[in-house]
Amino acid sequence: MNELERQLHYPLGEQLPAPGGTLTVAEGVRWIRMALPFALDHINLWLLRDEIDGRAGWTVVDCCITRDESRAMWETVFANELDGLPILRVIVTHMHPDHIGLAWWLCERWSCPLWVSATDYLMARIGSYGTTGFGGAPAAAYFASHGLVDEESLAKIRARNSYYPSLVPSVPASYARLIDGTELTIGGRRWRCISGYGHAPEHMALWCDEAKLLISGDMLLPRISTNVSVYEMEPEANALALFLASIDRFRALPADSLVLPSHGKPFTGMHRRIEQLHEHHAERLADLLAACARAPQSAHDILPLLFRRPLDLHQTTFAMGEAVAHLHWLWHGGKVARARGGDGVYRFSAITP
Repeated sequence: MNELERQLHYPLGEQLPAPGGTLTVAEGVRWIRMALPFALDHINLWLLRDEIDGRAGWTVVDCCITRDESRAMWETVFANELDGLPILRVIVTHMHPDHIGLAWWLCERWSCPLWVSATDYLMARIGSYGTTGFGGAPAAAYFASHGLVDEESLAKIRARNSYYPSLVPSVPASYARLIDGTELTIGGRRWRCISGYGHAPEHMALWCDEAKLLISGDMLLPRISTNVSVYEMEPEANALALFLASIDRFRALPADSLVLPSHGKPFTGMHRRIEQLHEHHAERLADLLAACARAPQSAHDILPLLFRRPLDLHQTTFAMGEAVAHLHWLWHGGKVARARGGDGVYRFSAITP
């Protein structure tokens, strides 16, 4: 446990759900943990006891990626953890593959609806049909414009033309729309949607005032900082400003609320975690501004300042998006100027008062 984690509290200690099992975290709320084949090696999913139109069952929050191992794990959950009751609906916090990847299968398997924001539903549909925004030549050209010019890496990115569809091969043909402030009755309790931006197009966290529970998705994570990136589909975005403003909305919730994150363990200390994230990004922004004062910097130039560990290519693409997001915060805020050189690379220079 690192120093920042010691400032939080984990009510369940070191307990984790067994593979294919669940762990009760509150009345009517069960925690599922599924493996992912990435550096971030797991995702937390949630089962909420529910009743819809007089029919008892469960609401699922988030799904895991499409792969045989995930489906097998779900089948074990179905056999042993549902008390003989059906899945009544699937709620997805956002469109990233580990969250929406198996929504199509769950909805087909249980003949139940998908609930998600419109923006993330449509982005997932686009991604499942092709490479737009998730790989291929446009992504390679975008990364090259921000300083990733290694031809071997760019060739691999160009060839990554089925990344999203391989994890999200389909999305249900219809959905129920979630918007900020939407209230859902789940198991006799009211859950309110809280929208968030910067990590995904229109992320939805779920808040239950009665139980003091926040299903935070990826907006508040206890151990790692949420990925906040700018990519080629929205190349001028100020994603970091959107993200920081979004997490500040959680300050209005009670300080002793239990946070159920998508990665890591359930925790309390939400307000301190928000402060930690602001402090983390402020430190990184100060480092980058100092670097831009010494010499013009591309996003690729500043990777060592943001990530002090070796990165494989998969991690590098996420890191590049984060580097642009930090530089754009400085740029949109009037702290740095942006110029595109004769080599086609954007570089950022500090503006002296």
